[in-house]
Formats: sequence, C-alpha cells, structure tokens
Amino acid sequence: MSMTLGAAAQKTAITYPLTKTTDTVDEYNGHKVPDPYRWLENDHAEDTKAWVIEQNKVTRDYLDKIPFRDKIKARLEEMMNYPKYGAPFREGKYYYFYKNDGLQNQSVLYRQVGITGTPEVFIDPNKLSEKGTVALGNLSFSKDSKHAAYLIAKAGSDWQECFVMDVETKQLLPDHLDWIKFSGISWQGDGFYYSRYDTPDEKARLSGKNEFHKVYYHKLGTTQEKDQLVYVDKEHPLRNAGVGVTEDERFPVLVTTEGTSGNQLAVRDLKDAAQQDFQVVVPGFKYDPSVVDNVGDKLLVLTNEDAPNYKLVLIDPKNPAKENWQTIIPEKPEVLNSVGTGGGKLFASYLKDASTKIYQYDVTGKLEHEIKLPGIGTAGGFGGKKEDQTFFYTYTSFVAPATIYQYQIPSGKSDVYKRPEAKFDVEQFETRQVFFTSKDGTKVPMFLSYKKGLKLDGNTPVLLYGYGGFNIPQTPGFSVSNLFFMEQGGIYAVVNLRGGSEYGESWHKAGMKEKKQNVFDDFIGAAEYLIKEKYTNPSKIAIRGGSNGGLLVGACMTQRPDLFKVALPAVGVLDMLRYQKFTIGWAWVVEYGSSEKADEFPYLFKYSPLHNIRKGTSYPATLITTGDHDDRVVPAHSFKFAAALQAANAGPNPMLIRIETQAGHGAGKPTSKVIDEAADVWAFTMFNLGMKM
Repeated sequence: MSMTLGAAAQKTAITYPLTKTTDTVDEYNGHKVPDPYRWLENDHAEDTKAWVIEQNKVTRDYLDKIPFRDKIKARLEEMMNYPKYGAPFREGKYYYFYKNDGLQNQSVLYRQVGITGTPEVFIDPNKLSEKGTVALGNLSFSKDSKHAAYLIAKAGSDWQECFVMDVETKQLLPDHLDWIKFSGISWQGDGFYYSRYDTPDEKARLSGKNEFHKVYYHKLGTTQEKDQLVYVDKEHPLRNAGVGVTEDERFPVLVTTEGTSGNQLAVRDLKDAAQQDFQVVVPGFKYDPSVVDNVGDKLLVLTNEDAPNYKLVLIDPKNPAKENWQTIIPEKPEVLNSVGTGGGKLFASYLKDASTKIYQYDVTGKLEHEIKLPGIGTAGGFGGKKEDQTFFYTYTSFVAPATIYQYQIPSGKSDVYKRPEAKFDVEQFETRQVFFTSKDGTKVPMFLSYKKGLKLDGNTPVLLYGYGGFNIPQTPGFSVSNLFFMEQGGIYAVVNLRGGSEYGESWHKAGMKEKKQNVFDDFIGAAEYLIKEKYTNPSKIAIRGGSNGGLLVGACMTQRPDLFKVALPAVGVLDMLRYQKFTIGWAWVVEYGSSEKADEFPYLFKYSPLHNIRKGTSYPATLITTGDHDDRVVPAHSFKFAAALQAANAGPNPMLIRIETQAGHGAGKPTSKVIDEAADVWAFTMFNLGMKM
C-alpha cells in the first residue's frame, strides 16, 4: 500500500509493510465482531517480531527525512542539560535527595549529613545497566534508619526486584526478592511488607493476566522462600492488596482494592495481643478511604464516603461504625487531594480549579494557616516525621521547572532552598486558564501556555493534551519538551477533562463507564473553543495523550478526523473489547465497563478506537508510540490500531507507529530515550503542522 506525504516541503511515497489479516470473529451478546489482526497480540511470535521491525523501518525512514529533526534533538539536549534536583527528605542523621546532572539517563540518589553536609552518592541506578534502562523505584527506610529497601525495574516493565542495603556501609545484604508488582515497601520491626504475584510463565511475563495478588512479610536475613504469606483472597483473584504501616509501627493497615477504584481498609493493633488478624475498619468497595496515620488508638482516614470532595475523619478501630466517626477536616467546595503529616501537624492539599492550595491544621482539625504559593501551579512534598521542625517541598508550573522550598513548621515560613539553573528564559512564557462550555453545557477548565505576545489570528499551532480518567487530575507541571514547542511559537493546551479528580468524585463519575463519551466531548469542545476564539484552526491542531489519554486521542481522531491535523496516541488503550484480557487490564473494568457484560458492550463498542476506524476516511497524520516491554497497556493495542489505520486511511496523511525497544509504559525511561522520542514526536508534529525550525 502506498500513500504520499502531503505535509510540507517534500512529497515522499510511503509503502507500509504488508499486514496479513485473518478471519477471526468474536461474538458479544449476539453481536459478531471481526478481529483480523488478532495475531499481533502474540508478542513472542516470529511474524509479530518481523512486523515490528518492518514498521519501525518505515517510521524511521520517514522521520529521518524531516530536514529539521536533528536540529530539534540538539535543541532538546541543550535545554535539558541542566542540574535537576528533588526535594531533600530526612532519614536518621542523613538528608537524601535525587539529582540529575543534566543528561544522565537516571537520577542519582545522594545523601549528606544534615542540611549543610557534603553530598555523597547513595544509589546510582546508571551503574545497573549499560544504557540506563534500569530504574530505581520505591525506596523505604527502616524505623531505626539502619536499613534501606528499594525496588528496581528493568526496561520499563512493571515487574520489580527488591534489594536491601546497610545504610551506614552502603553494602547490599543477601536479601533479594523477585516478581514484585504494584507494591510499596512498609517496614515493621526487622522486616517489611510487600506485594507480589506468583512467578509467571516466561512467555506470558509481559502479557499474561495478573491474578491472586499476595502480601508477604519479609524478615531481614532470610530468603524469599521463607517469607510469611500475610494475605491472599482466593475467592477474588482480581483484587489487589497491600499493607502499609503507621509511622509509630503500631498499626499495619491492609488495603484491598477492586480494580482502580474502591478500597477496603482492615487493621491490626499490635498493642492488642488478643488481635491476631486484620479486622475490617471500613468495608469496601464503594468508596476510596486511605489511612493518613494514627493519633494514639485511633486512625486518621481520608475518605469520600458521603463527601465526594473528600474529608478527613478519625476512626476508632475498636468501634469503626460510621456513626462513631469524628470529622477532623470537613468537606469543602474544593477537592481535598491529599493530607500529609509532619511535626505533629496536618497538611491538607486542595485543588482549586486544578491548582494546588495548601493549609496547615493541628491534629484536632484547627486551621493554623494557608501556605502561600507563588501562583497557578502544583506543589508537593508536604510532610515529614513527627519530630521534624522543618521539611522541603517543591513548586512547579507549566512554564517554570521545580523550585525547592524549605518550610519551618512552627512559624509557617517558606524560604527558597534551591532554584533551578535552567538554560532557557522562563520569563518569555506565560500561562492562562480559560473555561469553555462542553457539549452538554458543563463548564470545563483548560490551561494555555505560550510565548508572551501571542496574536489571536487563528493560525497558531496547538498541542492539545488530555487524560480524563481514573480520578487522576491534570495539574500544572513542567516539561522541557513542552517548553520547546512553546519556544517554536506553539500553544501547549491542557484540558481538565471529566474523569479526573479536579472537582472531586462527581467529576470523576461524569467520565466513567457509560458516561465516557463526556470525556471525548470535552476534548472536542476544547478544540472547537480554540478555533472559535481565533487561537488556531483545524490544520494547526495536534492532539496527544498517553495510556488512558491514548484512548482519548484514538476516540477523538476516529470521531472527528476533520477537527485535527495530527494525532499522537501513546501507549494507548485502543481495543476496548479485549483490554481486560491482558496483565492488569481487568482492574480497569470499574472505570470502563466490560464487553463481556450485555449492558456495557454497546457503549464500549460505540467508541472503541480500533472498532471505529472506517475504510475510506481521511485521518489526521498519526504517530502511534509504544514500548516492547509495556506490560501495563500491552503493545498489541497499538499494533492492531496501526495496522487498521494503514489499511483504512484514504487521505495523504502518514499512519505510522514507533515501537521503542527496552522500554515500557513510560516510568523510568532513560533520558537518552526520552530525548530521542521527543525529537521524533516534535519533528513529526511540526512537519505535519507546516512549522519549520
């Protein structure tokens, strides 16, 4: 199949690899659905591997012919090459912090004695692999600060390994744990809790369904085979479980979840010798309670039960009935995003139109003061240990990298601790928030970031970004890559779609299951608003999103191919009829619904991107991105979507897929791969929007 590239200076014929089809047909409640590219789901098959190689060759050939691709990469490297720091945190006599010198593939964990000490390397993940593809994950210190347990992930996979280090000598202990997934590390005494699955079959390691999540307790100095099984639910194979421990180690808290929404809390009181098992404190799975910490015999719990915007309550685990709950911080019109503890105080983080607001309370819920932030942005890191008098937090925005502040708990005073030494002028850029009306009349916010002096002539390139799901808010955050696009004269637009938590659980539910179309309508409405207000026009709009946001892009480009010029679905959930059959996909049924249910199949089929590609349609220029080690959203979604687009597209725009090797869903991706991918994505986007560099 051959098509011409009609996007700018040159015309190049694209010959796509021949993708075979089969006569595979599934039946859903009497409805027959063909799945001609089913064979691409087998990532171990030789024909799938050959298809990946051929697709990457075609994509590489196209991208390498874009005349300014190398200039983009050079500028991105230049912009990204400055020291990046994480906020320090205290463990024992040491303060620990992450730092990337500039272009290091992975950030290095340093430590120093006290705030003014001399830094030394504690863990350098760059030494764990030749190309920086091993990433440091969860890190947890024992109560006495003598031991540190940490997780590593290889090539972007969700599978993790655990190692334990002697903090003073930095020597590894013999302890080594494997097949950990979706787990924290919570110390109690001379060991810790963690969660894992049984050892998978090697061929199904990256695609097989994950079932029977188990919680174990590992005692230092023993082998994994001797770990104590703490919890498994043999009647519900698709529930996840984990144990966290309160700061004083009195209460281990067992959290079980059904999918990505809905928790159950059970606790053990280690001061009660008669209590040998976990007792349910908040039954599941209708709400999302979480334990913040304990105050003596009682538990501080953040919950959205009878409070869609969340509240903080005090629960006596011996008398946990709801009528006995004591409200500490009542529900407000703004959503209570999280509560941290430190110095005996509570730090409540709210979202006000998707921007952070922070308030300090005492443990009885008495408001002490608001922590003033510089403007519209995102702040995080509010918390420390009970004995701390100071801690560090970060503040960032769309147009400025993170600044670290030191906070004095007794006085409520913040001082700049470290400003970024970036190699670009952030004063050139600005962000404004606008509100538009979606299809059903709902008011939806959107952040617009761009170079100062923008002219509303209807001709400005726009990168429209969204997520819209799983109760995850899209708050202001800095990206060198996005700033590069603004530097080239583009607008970076982030839409706060329904499905997120920007306005609490009601906002989330308005974008779930049978209401998922609201999310796509919001995104389409954002593009229409930008056109109407003379920011841009359909030939200048690119849309981008990853994972659930990849679904967003896939749905919108198939529903309104006329509205966008470029589509960039990354690691997307694109086959809504079969997503639940792979790895952790079943956990998303609470968010999306399941094709196996007669009342849910119709709406999934109606918007499923793969099943709404129409032969003879002219689609936006599309660059699909995925990773060969993505075991969160398996790459088969992207493979099948690319094959179907290449077969159906009638217009001149390219339909390409970029498959990264030794990379997964995105977490832990080395800087070199981040820059390479960004250079490819921006080259493709700018070329097809008619931009130059």
